[in-house]
Amino acid sequence: MMDVVLVFASAVREVHETHLAVPEGTTLKDALHLAGWLERFPAIEQTPLTVGIWGRKASRSTLLRQGDRVEIYRELRVDPKVARRERFVGQGSRGAGLFAQRRPGSKAGY
Repeated sequence: MMDVVLVFASAVREVHETHLAVPEGTTLKDALHLAGWLERFPAIEQTPLTVGIWGRKASRSTLLRQGDRVEIYRELRVDPKVARRERFVGQGSRGAGLFAQRRPGSKAGY
C-alpha cells in the first residue's frame, strides 16, 4: 500500500484534502474514484479540470508513487498578468516594486 494525498480547491478559500492509502499500480483516476471525489465533486468529470502531481501536469492514467500529492486545478478566472497590471495602476508607480522604498538622495529606481 502507498500513501498519497488528494487536494482540490472547489471554491475560493475552500480546500479539500484527503490522505489515502492505495495499492501499488493505482492510476490518478483510480485514486479519485477510491476517495469518492468523482461523486462528491461532479465538476471534476463534467468540466475536465486539469490534474497534476506536485505542481506538474499529469494525465489521469499516470501511475502514482509513494508520497505523491495529487492536485486538481480549476481554471483561472483572471489572467495573472492582467491582474498584476491593474494592481500596479491602482498603486501608482511610486508605491510599487523598485520605487516603493528609496534611500535619501538616490535616483528613482535604485
